[in-house]
Amino acid sequence: MIGIICAMRVELDRIRENMEIREEQECSGIHFYLGTMHGKELVTAVCGIGKVFAGICAQTMILMYHPDMILNVGVAGTLTDKLDIADIAVADKLVQHDMDTSPLGDPKGLISGINIVEIPCDERIVKTIAECVHELHMNALVGTIASGDQFVVDPSRKEFIVREFSGIACEMEGAAIGQVCYVNQTPFCVIRAISDSANEQSHMDYPEFVKLAAANTANVIDLFVQRIRIG
Repeated sequence: MIGIICAMRVELDRIRENMEIREEQECSGIHFYLGTMHGKELVTAVCGIGKVFAGICAQTMILMYHPDMILNVGVAGTLTDKLDIADIAVADKLVQHDMDTSPLGDPKGLISGINIVEIPCDERIVKTIAECVHELHMNALVGTIASGDQFVVDPSRKEFIVREFSGIACEMEGAAIGQVCYVNQTPFCVIRAISDSANEQSHMDYPEFVKLAAANTANVIDLFVQRIRIG
């Protein structure tokens, strides 16, 4: 089974258009939709915005459905001139840019308990997604996606994330889902289409481009589900 988590309904609606949904279940205030796509079992959910909602959804999905892998799919702000609106960012690792116990002598971004800064994504999933993006002739970049409970518009914050973590894109859920999957030894990856420039104009860019970005990730996921081997 492939698990797919999105923060917002607009991000998941296009993916569900390609699913044959047979059942809906609710737990912890989250609606999980079970079905198939290209003959493979899927469970999908809209978690809500932010790291706490994302973590709740990922843990609940793992405990209830035991997916073979989890994908976090959605939109993000770009942190590099190599990614423009509707381009694709694929995470090979994730960081929580707002996690900071450095006054205690820790590196910025260190996640206490698992004691790492960078959460590694599953190499096979990353490779397959990158191949799908290439086949669809989309511009893409593989690298570090940074998550935090902030919609980044401040140039100084953008510069901080790039300087400290070499981030290529920023969003608000992926690294929380990654942390839950890492602890549960569930393979995972984060794929994001660029919806804004993570600057002072981002609040204006976002509503216009989010649907286009979501359509691009849906196309990637459709091809990925066809290609990926389960088990």
